Amino acid sequence: MGAVPALALMLIGLGLAGLACGRRGRAFSVGYLRWLLLMVAACLTLTPFVWLVCAAIKAPEALMGYAFLPPPSTWGDTLSLGNFRRLFSGENTVQGTVHFWTYMLNSLFLASAQTILSLLCCSLTGFALAKYRFRGRELLLMFMLGTMMLPGMLFLAPTYRLLYGMGWLDTWLALLIPSACPAFGIFLFRQAIIQIPDDLLEAARIDGVGHVRMWWQIVMPLVRPMSGAFCLVTFLGAWNSFLGPQIYISSQEKLTLPVVLSQYMGVYEQQYGVFLAGTLLAIIPPAILFISLQREFVAGLTSGAVKG
Repeated sequence: MGAVPALALMLIGLGLAGLACGRRGRAFSVGYLRWLLLMVAACLTLTPFVWLVCAAIKAPEALMGYAFLPPPSTWGDTLSLGNFRRLFSGENTVQGTVHFWTYMLNSLFLASAQTILSLLCCSLTGFALAKYRFRGRELLLMFMLGTMMLPGMLFLAPTYRLLYGMGWLDTWLALLIPSACPAFGIFLFRQAIIQIPDDLLEAARIDGVGHVRMWWQIVMPLVRPMSGAFCLVTFLGAWNSFLGPQIYISSQEKLTLPVVLSQYMGVYEQQYGVFLAGTLLAIIPPAILFISLQREFVAGLTSGAVKG
């Protein structure tokens, strides 16, 4: 038996032994086993990330030879930063040499711009649908919800034809404008804003507060948890978007990270090490954003769980 299975059996045995040691022993064993189960779940969750870090720093000839790291005695020959040097060396294109940082900045700009634009459009539209009465509101709401049942693939060809007619192909407008106001985001903000008491908004109107100021200073602070969750989901969707940049963008210098990383698996002779090194760098911005917004994300998911 290996060292790891033996250690696992010993830890489980210590927890089970406490069950026979009275009331305090049972309470301690339950807490100990719960902690042990959480540690096992955490290790299983972190295993892919550890494997990715190990694969990114291994030499190409050692990439498939070891699951994680090779023996320490061979680290001088099997571990290196060659994958990162190849990644940042730049690619010769028709537009000139394009570096990896260009693709990362493109993805960061597009994901941030789409998140801000979607937040503004969806919150304003959700505010109007939730708190204003106008002719055709119910029909508009039903039409919006109906579009959510259609797969996005159906809109690729007509969207491409429309963007071609407007002259927006190979521009970032082709990626930002069609996804500026998703129906799912409108529905989320409508459901969150509809719970705000009408008396609060009526009091603001009596005090002379305008519509835009009411939306910005009263409504948005009250739906902050939903806004944080929506921003995180929208940013991740834009950051990982592949079909849109692949279809609408043709200039190499304007491509995003998912498209460029896929090229290392086809155009550039199956460079798995370079691909994994780029993937490791590509998960850093979403991880930072998730850590920053995790409190709002959890609060947004549970905001409607308890009825007051």
